Amino acid sequence: MTRILVVEDEAGIAMGLQDGLAAEGYDVEIVGDGPTAEARALREAYDLILLDVMLPGKDGFAVCRDLRAAGVRTPIIVLTARTQEIDRVLGFELGADDYVTKPFSPRELAARVKAVLRRSGEGGQPRSVWRHGNLTVDFRRFEASRGGRAIELTPTEFRLLKTFVEHPGDVLSVRQLIDLVWGQDVFLTDRVIYTHVNNLRAKIEDEPASPTLIVSVKRVGYRFDG
Repeated sequence: MTRILVVEDEAGIAMGLQDGLAAEGYDVEIVGDGPTAEARALREAYDLILLDVMLPGKDGFAVCRDLRAAGVRTPIIVLTARTQEIDRVLGFELGADDYVTKPFSPRELAARVKAVLRRSGEGGQPRSVWRHGNLTVDFRRFEASRGGRAIELTPTEFRLLKTFVEHPGDVLSVRQLIDLVWGQDVFLTDRVIYTHVNNLRAKIEDEPASPTLIVSVKRVGYRFDG
């Protein structure tokens, strides 16, 4: 599910944004000050950040600037009541991807969010990069990390995880996994698949003994809840 971090210190506006974005199917988190927003964006992986300018502790422009300086490439939409052209230019120069002036309609914001996500490759099409919490996997580069630290996945584990990511919520049987990951002419036992799944769980699950991403469905197969 696409994760959006909303950084807004006015409770009423923050709740309205959360409700509207959740209705669009996004997973929304809210923080109310600049330092907390920056720390959260550095620590966890989001698909988009909605960033208010006037924030306690550290303003949104400074947060945007410092996140870009730290190498964070998460798309950022700046939210502000400022209407001067110089403010819009400053936002873009600091690395913002879009700029929405308050007051804005929920429909306009939803359209802007979808457009930015589409440009960044998160618009619902098959993705080369998958994120969940502080876990990031780039299937094109065969790179994986948790909290910025590299995770070593084998080529088979990359293919297995990519198959799960492309079938969220689906229950895949062992035979389906074999066909999709290894090929239709390959014969493998259930035990081999079980071993591969468990090895992958050990690397991506917070609690491998009680998995929440790759869930076993008794007598059927596995369901991916990422």
